Amino acid sequence: MLHEAEAFTDRVQVDIMDGRFVPSESISAEDLARVKTRLLLEVHLMVIEPEAHLEAFLKAGAGRVVFHFEATSSPARTIALARHLGLGVGLALNPQTPVLEAKPLFGEVDFLLLLSVDPGFYGSPFLPSVLEKAKALRPLFPGEIGMDGGIKAGNVRQVKEAGVDYACIGSGIFHSPDPARSYRELRALAQDKEAS
Repeated sequence: MLHEAEAFTDRVQVDIMDGRFVPSESISAEDLARVKTRLLLEVHLMVIEPEAHLEAFLKAGAGRVVFHFEATSSPARTIALARHLGLGVGLALNPQTPVLEAKPLFGEVDFLLLLSVDPGFYGSPFLPSVLEKAKALRPLFPGEIGMDGGIKAGNVRQVKEAGVDYACIGSGIFHSPDPARSYRELRALAQDKEAS
């Protein structure tokens, strides 16, 4: 998928799942390190104790990491370690986590990622309630806000209108016969213009 994505974008998010924080498991840092790509890699750590994984993913080529507020006893320590390593750092919030719980950390991160599905299940349906969460978050957080999960042609414009800066889309692109075309169409819908 990474090599396919090189044809239409310069940045991708790679999901890392440990089978503990979420039921699914995915690739390791060692697996990612074996893939040569020109893409900027953002690694989404759906893992318990994300601080223990930061250095390995930096070595594997990640430029940015996003970890779950709910996955560590000390999000502030994880952020500080990511900064020390020179990584861009974001904080992910599960659908059920109120944004105000993480507010003390807003000034410490580069971006926030709102999960619009329960994490760990590729292709899960979108949870519309997260749109209201994004609208509430926008005036509180001046940085970049992302949304991840279940985003497709039927809801991408609503995601943009809720104040979201970028969407992480997997199955909505890669389950189509022409991923590059799907990417362009989704981008055009989000920008409310014709696909090119």
